[in-house]
Amino acid sequence: MSAEVAPPERPWRWVIIALIFLGTVINYFDRLALPTLAPVLRAEFKLTNVDYAWIANSFLLVYALSMFLWGAVFDRIGNRLGFAVAVVVWSVAQIGTAAARGVASLCVLRGLLGLGEAGNWPGATRTIAAWFPARQRALGMGIANTGASLGPAFAIPLIIWMRDDFGWQAVFVITGAMGFVWLALWLALYPKDERVTAAAAATAAAAAPQHPPVPWAVLLRRREVWGIVVARFFGDPIWWLYVNWMPLYLSDARGFDLKQLKATGWVPYVAAALGALAGGWFSGYLLRRAGDVNRARKTAITIGTVAMLAGFATAFATSAPAAIVCLSITLFGFQFWVGNVQTLASDYFPVGAVGSIAGFAGTAAGLGAVIFTFSTGWVVDHFSYTPILITAAVLAPLATASLFLLSGRVRRIEVS
Repeated sequence: MSAEVAPPERPWRWVIIALIFLGTVINYFDRLALPTLAPVLRAEFKLTNVDYAWIANSFLLVYALSMFLWGAVFDRIGNRLGFAVAVVVWSVAQIGTAAARGVASLCVLRGLLGLGEAGNWPGATRTIAAWFPARQRALGMGIANTGASLGPAFAIPLIIWMRDDFGWQAVFVITGAMGFVWLALWLALYPKDERVTAAAAATAAAAAPQHPPVPWAVLLRRREVWGIVVARFFGDPIWWLYVNWMPLYLSDARGFDLKQLKATGWVPYVAAALGALAGGWFSGYLLRRAGDVNRARKTAITIGTVAMLAGFATAFATSAPAAIVCLSITLFGFQFWVGNVQTLASDYFPVGAVGSIAGFAGTAAGLGAVIFTFSTGWVVDHFSYTPILITAAVLAPLATASLFLLSGRVRRIEVS
């Protein structure tokens, strides 16, 4: 395969990234409905923390194992149809959760939700690689990751409001229906041939290459791929800890009720959104200034790693406000970090490989999160949240060290 030509700078890319941002917000609304309502559902269904860990892991395990399959799906059928299939699956699962009657049905429905939602990140990574030039890809991923942060920030107060006014079952129906609204927009606005106007068509034909998929056997022989995969295995459990457990942590360890959770539980996710945007902007700024993609990505990744060390302080915070501040810094750091790690696939490899690499990395991330989530349930039931928060803080430098040691210098690689 010849070296890849950078995609043309088509203005429609901003419409595409806006749709991906909105889809990611909805994705996280659906994902956060159950964790936000966990104190209510735990009482309704008489769940232990281990029961809750099984439910959370039903999502994560299917999410992880299907992630690499979605990478192949997007590489084969394209971004437009790939997203359509994923959104239908996850929206049906979300609506179905309103009919759950206990641990077993919650596990099945969360697993189906994980199957659909697993398509979001391979699709987002591949779409951004196809539509954005290299100097803007980290910003594009930052915008997408902002959806992963603002989604929870919006979801927590709105889900609690919907539950108070309409009941917990209505929360799942309403949030699931949002996916079908997004699907209509996506099919209406995403070009079938990715050529937006007649004027852009000539440019696209000349400058935008075809993107044949790269065989998995070729990719799995590259240490750069394994560096990204291992980094996500160690790093993503940090994010999933707070997505799945933060409402329960604030309730159990900090004494929050639903009213307090609605008032301040969204703050760390706003910080995460700022981290996603800042991380994408900062590495793009360094890339424009110095023209060195290796320096730009690694500097941003290092800054995010240092910020995540605030997780140590969370474990020993002496007040609820101090804990919220520490959580906010940690999630800011994670999103600053992960957007740049996700962008590495398109820095190293052609677009035809990006969906598959994102799938491999997403599977590793999910498997790491499964292990950590179940461990969290057991440790909290037998001890407290403190050992878990300390372990999560240790994972941040471990993830970055693995990435740098395995992947080496960031540069374009030709694969055949």
